[in-house]
Amino acid sequence: MTRTPTADELDPPTERPVAKPDERCLTGRVLCISKKSRTLAWMIDGRVVSAMDVRFGSEYTPTREGEFPVFWKSRDHVSTLYDTPMPYALFFSGGQAVHYSADFAANGYGGASHGCVNVRDKAKVAALFDQVKNGDKVVIYW
Repeated sequence: MTRTPTADELDPPTERPVAKPDERCLTGRVLCISKKSRTLAWMIDGRVVSAMDVRFGSEYTPTREGEFPVFWKSRDHVSTLYDTPMPYALFFSGGQAVHYSADFAANGYGGASHGCVNVRDKAKVAALFDQVKNGDKVVIYW
């Protein structure tokens, strides 16, 4: 880095503008996740039901891109690899999941996950957890 990031860069406003959805997000029940806008839009048949800020894995532990099904939900999950709480975890690819991150809530974009999609708004991800079903799509794209 050539300069110290500003407070707004590390902890931008809670509501980032949602990206134009990928084509795969326009039908069915989809967690539509844009790496470019750093947003997750919960969509049903092309309509945004809710949206939230997210962050991703680092260059050493990147978040996979593509289309995946939610295959397991765990409300009070704790990572066995990193011994880290992963509340409201929606697993979509191996050990990668969408989940609440207290670190993201406290430190904004100054950190990264180990590949998961971190959400900083606990109330929003809790509501999302209750709506998403196993088999719903996760689409992660640029």
